[in-house]
Amino acid sequence: MLPTENRLRRREDFATAVRRGRRAGRPALVVHLRSGATDPHAPGESAPLTRAGFVVSKAVGGAVVRNKVKRRLRHLMRDRIDLFPPGSLVVVRALPGAGDADHAQLARDLDAALERLLGGGAR
Repeated sequence: MLPTENRLRRREDFATAVRRGRRAGRPALVVHLRSGATDPHAPGESAPLTRAGFVVSKAVGGAVVRNKVKRRLRHLMRDRIDLFPPGSLVVVRALPGAGDADHAQLARDLDAALERLLGGGAR
């Protein structure tokens, strides 16, 4: 699972990533990235952590399906969180097709979106 300190929890942080960040879409999900944003909530002078959040609406499916999708996305982001610059805010928004996608398909879509965002691909 994604460590608690790497989870987005505040509404303002989600809004910042979605409104001011770059995005890359795939058939099952959309990834929003706000690179190197400083964390105004962080105490002290420690290096800001990259934080990720997930948005899975009812359009994806029922509660069981939504929770399954969130668990899969958290698991996938755990291995990829170190790819981002320190202090980045990442929001992964699941699209309705994510409920029918298997773990491998979600991983492919997430990797393709991250490659586009981190590799400097055209928007």
